[in-house]
Amino acid sequence: MRKGIHPENYRMVAFKDMSNDDVFLTKSTAEAKETIEVDGVEYPLIKLEISRTSHPYYTGKMKLVDTAGRIDKFKNKYAKFKKAAPAKTEEEKK
Repeated sequence: MRKGIHPENYRMVAFKDMSNDDVFLTKSTAEAKETIEVDGVEYPLIKLEISRTSHPYYTGKMKLVDTAGRIDKFKNKYAKFKKAAPAKTEEEKK
């Protein structure tokens, strides 16, 4: 590899898929606040919500990954726009 073309912090980093706890190593310049030990060596840790081991396209399995509650937030936000069913009259109740 040519010298001087990569940033100073280009190093091995551990990426962890939080949905299935899969960890893989690759080189990156991403900043990390945490570390993890893999095979006796400590690496900076980057947490992912989804990766190649949990993405439906690569796994062939439809799986709902909602770690931040985004679906519930969406439903709550747009619940006011939901059409209410019309009230039944006395004749319809009989």
